[in-house]
Amino acid sequence: MTNPTAAMLVIGDEILSGRTRDSNLHFLAGQLTAHGIDLKEARVVSDDTAAIVSAIRALSASYDQVFTSGGIGPTHDDITADAVAQAFEVGIDVRDDAKAILLAFLDARGAELTQARLRMARIPDGATLIDNPISAAPGFTIGNVHVCAGVPKIFEAMVTSVLATITHGAPLLSQTLRVERPEGDIATPLAGLAARYPMLSIGSYPFNRDGVFGANIVVRGHDGAAVSEAMMELAALFPETTK
Repeated sequence: MTNPTAAMLVIGDEILSGRTRDSNLHFLAGQLTAHGIDLKEARVVSDDTAAIVSAIRALSASYDQVFTSGGIGPTHDDITADAVAQAFEVGIDVRDDAKAILLAFLDARGAELTQARLRMARIPDGATLIDNPISAAPGFTIGNVHVCAGVPKIFEAMVTSVLATITHGAPLLSQTLRVERPEGDIATPLAGLAARYPMLSIGSYPFNRDGVFGANIVVRGHDGAAVSEAMMELAALFPETTK
Protein backbone atom coordinates (compact mmCIF):
# COMPACT_ATOMS: atom_id res chain seq x y z
CA MET A 1 0.00 0.00 0.00
CA THR A 2 1.31 3.45 -0.91
CA ASN A 3 1.74 5.83 1.99
CA PRO A 4 -0.34 9.02 2.17
CA THR A 5 1.49 12.15 1.04
CA ALA A 6 1.78 15.55 2.70
CA ALA A 7 3.10 19.06 2.20
CA MET A 8 3.84 21.94 4.54
CA LEU A 9 3.25 25.63 3.97
CA VAL A 10 5.15 27.98 6.29
CA ILE A 11 3.64 31.45 6.31
CA GLY A 12 5.34 34.58 7.55
CA ASP A 13 7.55 37.52 6.66
CA GLU A 14 9.56 36.86 9.81
CA ILE A 15 10.74 33.53 8.40
CA LEU A 16 11.72 34.94 5.01
CA SER A 17 13.51 37.93 6.58
CA GLY A 18 15.65 35.69 8.75
CA ARG A 19 14.33 37.21 11.95
CA THR A 20 12.79 33.91 13.09
CA ARG A 21 14.28 30.45 12.66
CA ASP A 22 11.62 27.92 11.69
CA SER A 23 11.55 24.71 13.74
CA ASN A 24 8.07 23.58 12.80
CA LEU A 25 9.11 21.90 9.55
CA HIS A 26 11.67 19.80 11.41
CA PHE A 27 9.06 18.70 13.95
CA LEU A 28 6.41 17.94 11.33
CA ALA A 29 8.81 15.94 9.16
CA GLY A 30 9.75 13.72 12.09
CA GLN A 31 6.15 13.16 13.13
CA LEU A 32 4.97 12.36 9.62
CA THR A 33 7.85 9.93 9.10
CA ALA A 34 6.94 8.12 12.32
CA HIS A 35 3.29 7.90 11.24
CA GLY A 36 3.94 6.64 7.71
CA ILE A 37 2.97 9.84 5.90
CA ASP A 38 5.45 10.94 3.23
CA LEU A 39 6.31 14.63 3.38
CA LYS A 40 6.91 15.53 -0.26
CA GLU A 41 7.14 19.31 -0.36
CA ALA A 42 7.61 22.36 1.84
CA ARG A 43 7.07 25.98 0.85
CA VAL A 44 7.59 29.30 2.61
CA VAL A 45 5.49 32.30 1.58
CA SER A 46 5.20 35.86 2.85
CA ASP A 47 2.22 37.43 4.58
CA ASP A 48 0.58 38.03 1.23
CA THR A 49 -2.97 36.90 0.56
CA ALA A 50 -2.47 36.06 -3.11
CA ALA A 51 0.67 34.02 -2.37
CA ILE A 52 -1.07 32.06 0.39
CA VAL A 53 -4.16 31.38 -1.74
CA SER A 54 -2.07 30.19 -4.67
CA ALA A 55 0.07 27.91 -2.51
CA ILE A 56 -2.92 26.43 -0.66
CA ARG A 57 -4.71 25.58 -3.89
CA ALA A 58 -1.63 24.03 -5.49
CA LEU A 59 -0.60 21.95 -2.48
CA SER A 60 -4.14 20.84 -1.63
CA ALA A 61 -4.60 19.55 -5.17
CA SER A 62 -1.26 17.72 -5.20
CA TYR A 63 -1.07 15.97 -1.81
CA ASP A 64 -3.29 14.03 0.58
CA GLN A 65 -2.63 16.32 3.55
CA VAL A 66 -1.41 19.91 3.86
CA PHE A 67 -0.19 21.51 7.09
CA THR A 68 0.24 25.26 7.45
CA SER A 69 1.97 27.21 10.21
CA GLY A 70 1.68 30.88 11.06
CA GLY A 71 -0.66 33.79 10.61
CA ILE A 72 -3.69 32.88 12.75
CA GLY A 73 -3.08 35.26 15.67
CA PRO A 74 -4.87 38.48 16.73
CA THR A 75 -2.91 41.12 14.82
CA HIS A 76 -3.61 42.83 11.50
CA ASP A 77 -0.94 40.81 9.65
CA ASP A 78 -2.49 37.47 10.67
CA ILE A 79 -4.25 36.84 7.37
CA THR A 80 -4.00 33.07 6.99
CA ALA A 81 -7.60 32.26 7.95
CA ASP A 82 -8.98 34.74 5.42
CA ALA A 83 -6.61 33.50 2.72
CA VAL A 84 -7.60 29.87 3.32
CA ALA A 85 -11.29 30.80 3.15
CA GLN A 86 -10.59 32.53 -0.15
CA ALA A 87 -8.67 29.50 -1.44
CA PHE A 88 -11.69 27.27 -0.73
CA GLU A 89 -14.17 29.95 -1.87
CA VAL A 90 -16.14 29.94 1.39
CA GLY A 91 -17.18 32.61 3.85
CA ILE A 92 -15.48 33.33 7.16
CA ASP A 93 -16.81 34.81 10.41
CA VAL A 94 -16.62 34.52 14.18
CA ARG A 95 -17.94 31.10 15.13
CA ASP A 96 -19.77 30.47 18.38
CA ASP A 97 -17.84 27.35 19.40
CA ALA A 98 -14.45 28.98 18.78
CA LYS A 99 -15.58 32.12 20.63
CA ALA A 100 -16.76 30.04 23.60
CA ILE A 101 -13.37 28.31 23.83
CA LEU A 102 -11.56 31.65 23.86
CA LEU A 103 -13.98 33.18 26.35
CA ALA A 104 -13.62 30.31 28.82
CA PHE A 105 -9.83 30.48 28.61
CA LEU A 106 -9.74 34.25 29.14
CA ASP A 107 -12.34 34.27 31.91
CA ALA A 108 -10.27 31.74 33.86
CA ARG A 109 -7.35 34.18 33.71
CA GLY A 110 -9.29 37.36 34.31
CA ALA A 111 -8.55 38.64 30.80
CA GLU A 112 -10.89 40.45 28.42
CA LEU A 113 -12.15 39.13 25.10
CA THR A 114 -11.10 42.12 22.99
CA GLN A 115 -11.89 42.63 19.33
CA ALA A 116 -8.30 41.70 18.52
CA ARG A 117 -8.57 38.41 20.39
CA LEU A 118 -11.96 37.76 18.82
CA ARG A 119 -10.24 37.66 15.42
CA MET A 120 -8.84 34.27 16.47
CA ALA A 121 -12.41 32.90 16.56
CA ARG A 122 -12.97 33.68 12.88
CA ILE A 123 -13.25 30.29 11.17
CA PRO A 124 -13.97 29.50 7.49
CA ASP A 125 -17.39 28.01 6.81
CA GLY A 126 -17.41 24.21 6.97
CA ALA A 127 -14.10 23.90 8.84
CA THR A 128 -13.59 21.76 11.94
CA LEU A 129 -11.60 23.05 14.90
CA ILE A 130 -8.14 21.84 15.90
CA ASP A 131 -7.61 21.73 19.65
CA ASN A 132 -5.10 24.13 21.19
CA PRO A 133 -4.34 23.06 24.78
CA ILE A 134 -1.67 25.76 25.16
CA SER A 135 -3.45 29.06 24.54
CA ALA A 136 -6.99 27.93 23.57
CA ALA A 137 -7.23 29.79 20.23
CA PRO A 138 -8.06 26.94 17.85
CA GLY A 139 -6.62 26.01 14.52
CA PHE A 140 -8.91 24.48 11.94
CA THR A 141 -9.13 21.89 9.19
CA ILE A 142 -10.93 22.51 5.92
CA GLY A 143 -10.79 19.89 3.20
CA ASN A 144 -7.33 18.35 3.46
CA VAL A 145 -5.69 21.51 4.83
CA HIS A 146 -4.79 21.75 8.52
CA VAL A 147 -4.22 25.36 9.60
CA CYS A 148 -1.98 25.57 12.67
CA ALA A 149 -0.35 28.28 14.74
CA GLY A 150 3.25 29.33 14.13
CA VAL A 151 4.37 29.28 17.79
CA PRO A 152 6.30 25.99 18.00
CA LYS A 153 4.72 24.57 21.18
CA ILE A 154 1.23 25.34 19.90
CA PHE A 155 2.04 24.04 16.42
CA GLU A 156 3.33 20.79 17.90
CA ALA A 157 0.20 20.33 20.01
CA MET A 158 -2.06 20.98 17.02
CA VAL A 159 -0.14 18.56 14.78
CA THR A 160 -0.42 15.87 17.45
CA SER A 161 -4.17 16.44 17.53
CA VAL A 162 -4.49 16.25 13.74
CA LEU A 163 -2.38 13.10 13.44
CA ALA A 164 -4.84 11.26 15.65
CA THR A 165 -7.58 11.84 13.06
CA ILE A 166 -5.98 11.11 9.66
CA THR A 167 -4.93 7.98 7.78
CA HIS A 168 -1.43 6.68 8.49
CA GLY A 169 0.85 4.45 6.44
CA ALA A 170 3.93 2.32 7.08
CA PRO A 171 6.57 4.15 9.16
CA LEU A 172 9.83 4.94 7.38
CA LEU A 173 12.72 3.05 8.99
CA SER A 174 16.34 4.18 8.81
CA GLN A 175 19.84 3.17 9.82
CA THR A 176 23.02 5.22 9.59
CA LEU A 177 26.68 4.32 9.07
CA ARG A 178 29.57 6.78 9.45
CA VAL A 179 32.24 6.30 6.79
CA GLU A 180 35.53 8.16 7.13
CA ARG A 181 36.30 8.53 3.44
CA PRO A 182 35.61 11.44 1.07
CA GLU A 183 32.46 11.11 -1.00
CA GLY A 184 34.54 10.88 -4.16
CA ASP A 185 36.01 7.61 -2.89
CA ILE A 186 32.71 6.00 -1.96
CA ALA A 187 30.44 7.23 -4.76
CA THR A 188 30.90 4.28 -7.12
CA PRO A 189 30.35 1.42 -4.63
CA LEU A 190 27.48 3.37 -3.07
CA ALA A 191 25.79 3.71 -6.46
CA GLY A 192 26.11 -0.05 -6.92
CA LEU A 193 24.48 -0.65 -3.53
CA ALA A 194 21.62 1.69 -4.40
CA ALA A 195 21.08 -0.16 -7.69
CA ARG A 196 20.82 -3.48 -5.82
CA TYR A 197 18.20 -2.06 -3.46
CA PRO A 198 15.84 0.04 -5.59
CA MET A 199 13.14 -0.22 -2.93
CA LEU A 200 15.32 1.73 -0.48
CA SER A 201 16.51 5.32 -0.30
CA ILE A 202 20.26 5.56 0.26
CA GLY A 203 21.65 9.02 0.97
CA SER A 204 25.15 10.32 1.56
CA TYR A 205 25.65 13.32 3.86
CA PRO A 206 29.27 14.56 3.90
CA PHE A 207 31.15 16.07 6.84
CA ASN A 208 34.56 17.50 7.64
CA ARG A 209 35.38 17.25 11.34
CA ASP A 210 38.83 17.79 12.83
CA GLY A 211 40.38 17.46 9.40
CA VAL A 212 38.62 14.18 8.66
CA PHE A 213 36.51 14.00 5.49
CA GLY A 214 33.71 11.48 5.53
CA ALA A 215 30.01 10.87 5.10
CA ASN A 216 27.08 9.59 7.07
CA ILE A 217 25.32 7.04 4.89
CA VAL A 218 21.62 6.78 5.68
CA VAL A 219 19.54 3.84 4.44
CA ARG A 220 15.77 4.35 4.57
CA GLY A 221 12.83 2.17 3.70
CA HIS A 222 9.60 0.59 4.87
CA ASP A 223 11.02 -2.97 4.85
CA GLY A 224 13.11 -3.38 7.98
CA ALA A 225 14.73 -6.59 6.75
CA ALA A 226 15.84 -4.96 3.52
CA VAL A 227 17.24 -1.96 5.41
CA SER A 228 19.27 -4.26 7.67
CA GLU A 229 20.51 -6.35 4.74
CA ALA A 230 21.66 -3.25 2.86
CA MET A 231 23.42 -1.97 5.98
CA MET A 232 25.34 -5.23 6.29
CA GLU A 233 26.50 -4.91 2.70
CA LEU A 234 27.41 -1.27 3.31
CA ALA A 235 29.54 -2.16 6.33
CA ALA A 236 31.29 -4.86 4.29
CA LEU A 237 32.13 -2.33 1.57
CA PHE A 238 34.04 -0.09 3.98
CA PRO A 239 35.14 -2.28 6.91
CA GLU A 240 38.28 -0.38 7.81
CA THR A 241 36.75 3.09 7.93
CA THR A 242 33.31 2.64 9.50
CA LYS A 243 32.34 3.57 13.06
